[in-house]
Amino acid sequence: MSAGGGTKAILAALAANAGIAVAKFGGFLFTGSSSMLAESVHSVADTSNQGLLLLGQKTSVRKPTEEHPFGYGRDRYFYSFVVALLLFSLGSVFALYEGIHKIQHPEELTSPIVAVVILLVAIGLESYSFATAIKESRAIKGGLGWWQFIRQAKTPELPVVLLEDAGALLGLVFALGGVGLSVLTGNPVFDGIGTACIGVLLGAIAIVLIIETKSLLIGEGATRSVLDDIVGELRGGKVQKVIHIRTQYLGPDELLVAAKIGLTPSISAAEVATEIDDAEARVRAKVPAARLIYLEPDLDRGANSAAENASMVSEQD
Repeated sequence: MSAGGGTKAILAALAANAGIAVAKFGGFLFTGSSSMLAESVHSVADTSNQGLLLLGQKTSVRKPTEEHPFGYGRDRYFYSFVVALLLFSLGSVFALYEGIHKIQHPEELTSPIVAVVILLVAIGLESYSFATAIKESRAIKGGLGWWQFIRQAKTPELPVVLLEDAGALLGLVFALGGVGLSVLTGNPVFDGIGTACIGVLLGAIAIVLIIETKSLLIGEGATRSVLDDIVGELRGGKVQKVIHIRTQYLGPDELLVAAKIGLTPSISAAEVATEIDDAEARVRAKVPAARLIYLEPDLDRGANSAAENASMVSEQD
């Protein structure tokens, strides 16, 4: 799976959310709708989130230093984790508070038609942003389903934008339903219920993002298919077995590979160096993200080596 960053999707979401936030705040001032206020805060949070994702992309390309010899690739994971926290705190918690408050103390809406028009326009803009994120994601997700892509993607930005946009669209539907039912029934409590539903939705999305980005931030290894490719390319020439292997993503585009390889007996030091260079070249040609490869040569010790290799496979599972 490619680790493309989906910058186009982030920029589309940033532009859409900024415009929507301004429109929603204007709608809230006209109508006093708590659903509109919750959606306004949601859009402000989303706009800030896109800025953080772009910041993470920018800072992650800094050159390695003595203090950070493996570079700053995980900055993208860190800022995605911050985005998930902001979505939960600024989006979910605020919407739940506002919704519960309006259910307990309902207030009549003024000029609800303004809210409806703004929400319909917002749905159109969010649909454009969501369609852009889907198009960008399809280019790298391969044969994975959407949920598998969100769970397995090493690029954090696209899953974040996908879930944010999906949540935004559903949130707009909840807001539209809350305002519409309040108008049709004359009971403003429905506006508060719509707001609370937005809070629950954003909380669920934020929790998924927190779990997934935390896993990336701690450090994930290669997927089974990528690991199989690496092991397959390491075997060749005088490399008879992969005795032991560890992988970890240092960033979406950089995979660390450390392995102990079993070589045929009675080869010279020069041949060992040649075999290691050849094995590294084969892996990099097959898996371009495997930029850092450290191979430790060892002798193939038959049954003992096979047992270690089986242990390696089970540990990767």
